[in-house]
Amino acid sequence: MFALVDCNNFYASCERLFQPKLRKVPIVVLSNNDGCVIARSNESKALGIKMGALAYENEVLFKENGVRVFSSNYTLYGDISSRVMATLNEFTPSMEVYSIDEAFLDLSNMAGVDLNLYTQEIKDTVLHNIGIPTCVGAAPSKTLSKSANHFAKKMTANGSFCIDSEEKREMVLRWQPVDDVWGIGRQYAIWLMANNVNTAWELANANKEWIRQKMGVVGVRLVNELNGISCIPIEEVPPSKKEICTSRSFSHNLTDKDEIRQSVATHITRCAEKLRKQGTAAGAIHVFLHTNRFRDLPQYYGALTIPLLTATNLTDELLHYGMIAFERAYKEGYSYKKSGAIVQDIVPANQIQQSLFSNNPNREKGAAIMKALDGINGRMGKDTIRYGAAGYSKKWRLRADMISPRYTTNLNEILKVKI
Repeated sequence: MFALVDCNNFYASCERLFQPKLRKVPIVVLSNNDGCVIARSNESKALGIKMGALAYENEVLFKENGVRVFSSNYTLYGDISSRVMATLNEFTPSMEVYSIDEAFLDLSNMAGVDLNLYTQEIKDTVLHNIGIPTCVGAAPSKTLSKSANHFAKKMTANGSFCIDSEEKREMVLRWQPVDDVWGIGRQYAIWLMANNVNTAWELANANKEWIRQKMGVVGVRLVNELNGISCIPIEEVPPSKKEICTSRSFSHNLTDKDEIRQSVATHITRCAEKLRKQGTAAGAIHVFLHTNRFRDLPQYYGALTIPLLTATNLTDELLHYGMIAFERAYKEGYSYKKSGAIVQDIVPANQIQQSLFSNNPNREKGAAIMKALDGINGRMGKDTIRYGAAGYSKKWRLRADMISPRYTTNLNEILKVKI
């Protein structure tokens, strides 16, 4: 058995967690640069506010209905997520963190345990310990647990549902539209509905050979999962990324070369941190920058990839080659809207192929410095220590006019209680 635990309206719930007065108040959270809606409370959904709705087009709607608008606060959301996952980990010997607000729990080998009560206990404990509401769906396969979770969220009063019988499986799958099934993309959904497969139940009972011809073995696996045959195991350790990209759109167009350079250096620094976190190194670095294609201005897209003689995750090495790429990609006379860095050809850090022509004989010393730097920044806060190339200019950074405090990770922004 598997359980999928999904936090309800996670970003909005995080904002409400530290401001109880916002209970029952409509909340929306905006994307980077306060562009569009990426999270909504139930009250906002009831007002008809859509995901992806542009903030500036809905200012009147927000004001007339008392909608509280927040800039995205990923530092806060990430920390609350880690606390939720730590609590969930206490309920299972094996867990897969699927996203910032979802996790699969392995509930196998729990003979004698009433899973209906157990899933409710999971919900109650997360709410009590962290303050975040959740929905829980349990079933014999991961795909079915996703379906059970959707059913729990929309069709039950307590937000918990366990598919522990054939009758319950049929009920949920007959209720679920085929385009709502985990793993069914838009094109497959259109094809299935064109062939009169409109529900998850009809997909579960479709001819497997017919499914294989159109959807391959992945489609057959999905059908098996809907029939309660587990084909997708828990991934306790997520696979290392083959490519890491860090990029941001500027809050306004930039023409200052130094500011754009600092943004690229910051992106490279983040890529290096992610490489070290997953125990890998990169064999190439790609830098790009471009103008705003939606503005009636001269357009330019500049990019360059530099292969490295020896794969590395040392920030100073990646900055060295990244800055060379930036100088070649940058062109004067344009107003830039976005920059980014991508590290490629990623390999495990313990399998780096050394080069006779490598110009850094002090890799062990460099690795020790990176470990110390990551440790300090981890304890004291991001960018407590940073490379000078990243600078301190705030002009290129994200617009976040309505961001809430980082209550749990910054001592200067800790919640103050008046007695």
